[in-house]
Amino acid sequence: MAQLTLSASLLGLILAPAAHASPGSGRGVALRVATYNIHAGAGMDDVFDLDRQAATLRALHADVIGLEEVDVHWGTRSQGRDVAAELAARLGMHVSFAPIYSLDPEQPGGPRREFGVAVLSRYAILAAENHEITRLSTQVPHPVPAPAPGFGEVKLKVRGVPVHVYVTHLDYRGDPSVRVAQVADTRRIMNADRGARKILLGDFNAAPSSPELSPLWRELTDADPHANSFPADVPVRRIDYVAVQSGAVRVRDATVPRTLASDHRPVVADLLLRR
Repeated sequence: MAQLTLSASLLGLILAPAAHASPGSGRGVALRVATYNIHAGAGMDDVFDLDRQAATLRALHADVIGLEEVDVHWGTRSQGRDVAAELAARLGMHVSFAPIYSLDPEQPGGPRREFGVAVLSRYAILAAENHEITRLSTQVPHPVPAPAPGFGEVKLKVRGVPVHVYVTHLDYRGDPSVRVAQVADTRRIMNADRGARKILLGDFNAAPSSPELSPLWRELTDADPHANSFPADVPVRRIDYVAVQSGAVRVRDATVPRTLASDHRPVVADLLLRR
């Protein structure tokens, strides 16, 4: 199994949660989360601009953010930079990166070329794992569905409440067969984790009513923002999700902020973690 890259924030400090989060009550603990497909750092105009994306992420005021389409030394489209680490440093957050692809460097001695998903967190990341789910590779000729990494999980403790946050990017093809397998893998992995609140973030590349997603809603609640997220300029599809463990996590509100910093819009949800 591919290994997960972990780092703390710039100073390595355990950071306080966002200012909006209350200490909680006997009923639960507040947590703001977001998911955002960052299009490898490029906006709707296809211009790579991390300043713009960092400003967009900062404006979400989220405690935990799942990122999809994240480049780490991937190539010229993202200037060979470690996008995950740079965004975390700019926001003063901890980061966990889970590569889907990890390729040999173009030049001997260079860093590996990686692409995947990431979690940014204001809370210390206590543990992390890069799970394998079924994928159809875009990096090899004539691919066949096979297990591959890129389903990231981090374990947090939010004001004493254990939380598992997962981030995923499901297959984009019109044929839903790979997504069907990915949903089955996702449920198997998440159901094996016990004793913590669970939150799933990601780009599912399917509408909420799609048959391939229906098994997810047996255990999870869709934080429906009642707005589309793709494409960013004139959204006509809702394919980006915050989904939470039914009965253990309550959705208080969800929104889709307007921005052209990526080809997707982010989804933000205010949650209450039941004690």
